[in-house]
Amino acid sequence: MASCYSYTKDLSIRYMSSLSFFHYSEYLVTAIINPRSLSLDSFLLNHSVEYTVAAVSSWVEFTVEKLLIPDLKQLRWLSFVGLLMVLFGEGLRKSAMLTAGSNFNHIVQNEKAQSHVLVTSGVYSCCRHPSYVGWFCWSVGTQVMLCNPVCVLAYALASWRFFRDRIEEEEISLIHFFGDEYVEYKRKVRSGLPFIQGIRVGS
Repeated sequence: MASCYSYTKDLSIRYMSSLSFFHYSEYLVTAIINPRSLSLDSFLLNHSVEYTVAAVSSWVEFTVEKLLIPDLKQLRWLSFVGLLMVLFGEGLRKSAMLTAGSNFNHIVQNEKAQSHVLVTSGVYSCCRHPSYVGWFCWSVGTQVMLCNPVCVLAYALASWRFFRDRIEEEEISLIHFFGDEYVEYKRKVRSGLPFIQGIRVGS
C-alpha cells in the first residue's frame, strides 16, 4: 500500500514538473527569440477559460480514479509512454520556436512585419506547424502519463479542434503575407496533425 502511495505521489510530482517547465520555458524561449513581444501572457497561464477547465478536470479525474480505481494509476508502462510523449512534444515545440526566431508569436499575426520571413528549414521542413504538433503531443501526453482515460480522449479531441481552427486562421495570414511561396510550401509539406489540411487553396 505504501509503495502504491509513493508511486502516485511521484507521478503527481512528474506531472506538476512537466506542467511548470512547459509554462516557464514558453516565457524563457520567448524572451530569447522575440523579447519585444514578451509579457506575463507569455507564460500562457491565462491561455483561455477552456484551458483552465481542462487542467482542473484532469486533476479531478486523477484524484477520483486514484480513490476509486487505484490500480489504474499503477500502469507504469503507460505512464512512461506518456512521459515520452511529453518530452517529445516539449522538445518539438521549443525547437519550432527557436527555429522560427522572431517570426514566432503566441498570437496569430494579421499584419506582416518587415522582419517576417517564411521559415521552411529545420523542423519546419518536416511539418508546417511543428509548434502545434508539439503542444498536441505534450497536452495529450500529460494525460497518458496520469493514466486519465477520460481526459486523454477529451484533450485529444479538444486540442485537435482548436488547432484545426487555429491553423486555418493562421494560414489565411500566411498566404496573404507570402502568396505563392507559402502555397507551394503548403503543397509540399503536411500540417503535421492528423486529418488537418489547413486552409484550402485552388489547385
